Amino acid sequence: MSARLDDLDVDGRVVIVRSDLNVPLANQPDGSVAITDDGRVRASVPTIERLRQKGARVVVLAHLGRPKGQRVDALSLAPVGGRLAELLGAPVTFVDAVTGTDVADAVSHTERGDVILLQNVRFDPRETSKNVDDRRELAAEWAQWADAFVSDGFGVVHREQASVTDVARLLPRAPGLLVEQEMASFARVLSDPERPFVVVMGGSKVSDKLAVIGHLLDRVDRLLVGGGMAFTFLRAEGFQVGESLLEEDQVATVQQVMDEARRKGVEIVLPVDVVIAREISPDAEFRVVSVGEIPSGWKGLDIGPATATLFAERLDDARTVVWNGPMGVFEVTPFADGTRAVAESLAASPAFTVVGGGDSAAAIRILGIDESRFDHISTGGGASLELLEGRTLPGLAVLEETP
Repeated sequence: MSARLDDLDVDGRVVIVRSDLNVPLANQPDGSVAITDDGRVRASVPTIERLRQKGARVVVLAHLGRPKGQRVDALSLAPVGGRLAELLGAPVTFVDAVTGTDVADAVSHTERGDVILLQNVRFDPRETSKNVDDRRELAAEWAQWADAFVSDGFGVVHREQASVTDVARLLPRAPGLLVEQEMASFARVLSDPERPFVVVMGGSKVSDKLAVIGHLLDRVDRLLVGGGMAFTFLRAEGFQVGESLLEEDQVATVQQVMDEARRKGVEIVLPVDVVIAREISPDAEFRVVSVGEIPSGWKGLDIGPATATLFAERLDDARTVVWNGPMGVFEVTPFADGTRAVAESLAASPAFTVVGGGDSAAAIRILGIDESRFDHISTGGGASLELLEGRTLPGLAVLEETP
């Protein structure tokens, strides 16, 4: 890698930090906006604080949602800036612009240790443009007043975007502390895992995870499958799944994956019972049935207690575990127990445990499980999946390029 964070000479200099502050927001009765999960904001603090301690003048670039190149007031980063200031215990100046004279003026008035947060970079269509010249133009507007770039938004390093890759090429650059931690954790599980190596895979669509499973079959000892994607596996095994989520067009592919796993000696563990209901509702009638007894008109919405016990047993001897995807519709109380059980099993495990971001990370926080009990909780769902698929991520590759 070209440099590490502490290798950069930042004292008194302007450092652009690309953070991932893409957090969920909810409107409050009083008309205000509240952050419902500040995990990514908290994860951004160590790098910003390190730079402040080293005398940098920090300018944070980040996005929120998908405004598609237009200003969308509901996706303003202003409330996120307020939370960032609380966590830093220091003022954060919010500039309601992505680039231009307002930004340049604000930067020119910063002093050592100051922090500025610019408006949602995706308000500018050039940020996500497929035209490289558009992206470079925006990146140049940022680089003209900056001295260095730090990549700390792991949730976006799988994107080729102005604030992720193009501005990095124009300045001395280094990964932030968060990105370094993410890279080290995934390198450990993919390059030299202590065995048995177990992957717990969940979430809704098996089509989103097939590339990951295919890449991991040469590396893992055991694969535990839950969530909505499990029903395509169960269908491939000949079970009827009622109205459960099913990707019929993926059944044949899943059968091939299972055959390959058997040839390679990889154990695949599927649910033996499920929690079913007719609808997804906190008040819905629900029951537990074996996987072969889902009646017509009912859908599986969580793994059942016998499956939770089975999964716990198959995790008991693990020494490396990666978990990606919830076991059910954990946001709705009747269907949260499976995800909670898996999370608790991992939290209690002596294994090196990595939670692959996205809904799994959100579930840990929503269910109130102590995050410190896991070795690493990724901040990037899509990025972590692509790493597990064995892909090269543009936002990481650019850090390796010769300046």
